[in-house]
Amino acid sequence: MNKRQKILIAVASLILTGIYFTPLWKITLDAPQYPEGLGLYIWVNKISGENQHDLRTINGLNHYIGMKEITPESIPELKIMPYFVGFLIITGFIVAFVGNRKVLGVWAFIFFAVLIAGLIDFYLWEYDYGHNLNPHAAIKIPGMSYQPPLIGSKQLLNMHTTSLPSIGGILAGLSFLITLYVLFVSRKNTSITEEKNHVAVKPITGAA
Repeated sequence: MNKRQKILIAVASLILTGIYFTPLWKITLDAPQYPEGLGLYIWVNKISGENQHDLRTINGLNHYIGMKEITPESIPELKIMPYFVGFLIITGFIVAFVGNRKVLGVWAFIFFAVLIAGLIDFYLWEYDYGHNLNPHAAIKIPGMSYQPPLIGSKQLLNMHTTSLPSIGGILAGLSFLITLYVLFVSRKNTSITEEKNHVAVKPITGAA
């Protein structure tokens, strides 16, 4: 890795620090009785309403259809995810300092694994809340589930639900794209250097 590539990896690591200050994901609920909409923000360490009382209102609606109450304090992932992000940031700066392409490849793989694990865990969390319903709920519709989409929009009864990455999720994606770019460029540069060295050695070998 050259100096420019090291700087880019350091920048990618620095971008990840933004995850601590911005929400990763946003889920919005639009319905006629809520013209201003309701929203949930999923952070690396908490879940909050877009507006002051949104989380309480959503929990109230969920109660009628049998969904469990969303209590951020009871979600273990919100306690451990900040440490995973911190690990990626610290090791990213170490990779930038070392400047070894193989080490970069290992870091990129771990980065990818954390992203995929986070998305899978979020999907499973949504599935659990949307499918494991209280059989004694006030409103019961046979065969109906209320799982929000992982990405995109979905109609759930009279609620139009949209789930998309928020600023923190976009920052994580940008950081990973920078990492992939550096990995690709450094590999290409290494291949070119090896090819030049091979060509340079040929005349010496022939002369001998």
